[in-house]
Amino acid sequence: MNLHTEPLSPSMRMAFFREGGKIPTDKEGTDLPDWSYRTLFRPLLFALPSRTARAAALAPMGTLSRIPGGTLVIKTLGHMERYRELETGRLTVPTRFPVGLGGALDIHGYATAALAQFGFGYVEVGPVTPQPLRSGIEIVRDAGREELIYPLRHENDGLERVVVRERKLARRSREQPRLFRLRHMPGATPHEALAQWRTMAEATRKLADGYLLDVYDDSWTDADNRDFLEQVAEEIRRIAPGKPLFLYVPLDMPDERFARWLNAYRDRVVWDGMAIGDTAARERGFVVGKSGKELCLAKIRLIRERGLTLPVIAGGGVHEPQDALDLVRAGADFVQVHSGMVFHGPGLPKRVNEAILHEKLREEPAPALPSFWSGWGWMVLLGIGMIVGGLIAFVIAATTVMLPYDEAFLGADRHELHHGNGYVLPFMSHDRITLAGTMVSIGILYAGLGGFGLRRGLHWAKTAAAVSGVVGFSSFFLYLGYGYFDPLHALAAAILLPMFVLALRRPADESPRTPANLRNDRVWVTAQWGQLMLVALGVALAVGGTVISLVGITHVFVPQDLDYLRSTPEELSRLNPRLLPLIAHDRAGFGGALLSDALALLGAALWGIRQGERWLWWTIALGGLPGFAAGFGVHLAIGYRDFVHLLPAYAAFALYVAGIVLLYPYMMRKKPINCAILQSRS
Repeated sequence: MNLHTEPLSPSMRMAFFREGGKIPTDKEGTDLPDWSYRTLFRPLLFALPSRTARAAALAPMGTLSRIPGGTLVIKTLGHMERYRELETGRLTVPTRFPVGLGGALDIHGYATAALAQFGFGYVEVGPVTPQPLRSGIEIVRDAGREELIYPLRHENDGLERVVVRERKLARRSREQPRLFRLRHMPGATPHEALAQWRTMAEATRKLADGYLLDVYDDSWTDADNRDFLEQVAEEIRRIAPGKPLFLYVPLDMPDERFARWLNAYRDRVVWDGMAIGDTAARERGFVVGKSGKELCLAKIRLIRERGLTLPVIAGGGVHEPQDALDLVRAGADFVQVHSGMVFHGPGLPKRVNEAILHEKLREEPAPALPSFWSGWGWMVLLGIGMIVGGLIAFVIAATTVMLPYDEAFLGADRHELHHGNGYVLPFMSHDRITLAGTMVSIGILYAGLGGFGLRRGLHWAKTAAAVSGVVGFSSFFLYLGYGYFDPLHALAAAILLPMFVLALRRPADESPRTPANLRNDRVWVTAQWGQLMLVALGVALAVGGTVISLVGITHVFVPQDLDYLRSTPEELSRLNPRLLPLIAHDRAGFGGALLSDALALLGAALWGIRQGERWLWWTIALGGLPGFAAGFGVHLAIGYRDFVHLLPAYAAFALYVAGIVLLYPYMMRKKPINCAILQSRS
């Protein structure tokens, strides 16, 4: 296969080959949501050669998206909600979001389907040329300027491989429109290029939802470029009728020449919209980065100053939500991200969507809040019920430990148990007090999710509460594993379950009104670490709850438990044949409650962390205290201080403290500084 390359100027060659074909800076890569990307994956990826890093980051995501349930996992991590205010037909094809995925970010198509789940309204496919354009020179990154430096402007795998790849994707569901950016080969004459465009249009007409016409060639005259554009537009409309055509404007096209183009088509426009690129030729190579925003703004202004009202896609320099807002205010209808994802993580499109959403909503009156009994109030009552139940369970566990029906099940009272083994009752108290603390924690989380999340119609809050509640109520059946029926727990479940069902009956599809984060400042970066701590805590507690439940319904004890009890399961069974089922019931109940608590926390940590969400910070901070206080307090009180046994609790507490401390500046801002600046500018 031939290797086609785009010629570099002598100064560009000097820059690339002066250091053996690469510039000694950090490298490119992209991966999972920002709380994992900024904290864990980016430092690892930037230590690899750029092309290796890109494959290492994207290939696993692509594999995950192709296995059953993989797309659900990706959506769960990002949970980009669908906001009706952002949906538009302005692209001439329906789109959910005003953010597009730049094709060059994943030029080999490793994970296009996976990346598309992070809040993109459309996907650019390309650039696509008739034959491959490749280079062995590394893609490098200028850390100070936040710029990626490519050796070729139109590097791609060629028409044949792109078509094969897109046909495979088309056989699966495609949620986003695909805009194909086609480009003729370097050095082609207008006549040769037109034949190439016919071939590419024929090959892609059933795959493309629209076309980006990357026709401008700075080696041709203005007249040749204009004639060629008209010929290409006519040919594509003949070959693929009804497909929208967007004129692709190179970011580094001189403004004077671009103005002449616009003037030439003042009365007769042959395209349906315009797309401003993200790449500019510089001495060091072909640069994509934050510096492209000013060039992009200048071209948008030229378009709007001439009265053109066609949709405009802005592709240059979107590295933080404020960049996107600046481009939208200048007249862009859509923004497209590329290098911003590499530098700041795949959470960028979600943040941009939220910023644009807030821009649309901040002058509109908020909808009236629903009544207490419409749904959210039942979740608050459920939370209060869990808190009251936990406090009652705490009092019982700290005093008598066993209830009359426990003694009836055993056929013995607590004094007989204590006489047989003085450590049994303290051990049972330890299980029941930790359960009580967990119930209070769940109650606080539910009350917060109901009073502030469901009340405002936030979809993520309803999802988190629903998943947690389904697991929590289902865990009741774990109690039956050893044939023990707990009437008090059954009564509590019978009272609380209707509240749970009533709490979820109302749809939760309102858009958030909290001002969005706009800057990649230190507070935001610090918050990524805080979010990582809470996500890790949620996962750890979920694993712990699952393990405790499984141990409770199988082995009942871990070795440290038996060391504390100074006994064996056989000896305990001889003490009372029904003692193990009773203890197993306690253990399984605590494990199920801990898993339910973990899922509520994990949902909040994954989906709810936003700048200025003070209620959620307080909910998490207060919700964690009862569980940890009960757990540590009872272990100290009964003398169960085995370090190995308590080590997971110590680690969990460290994650909890680190999370709320690191998130405090980000979530507790009364009025985000960025939003104040935004409003003053408007």
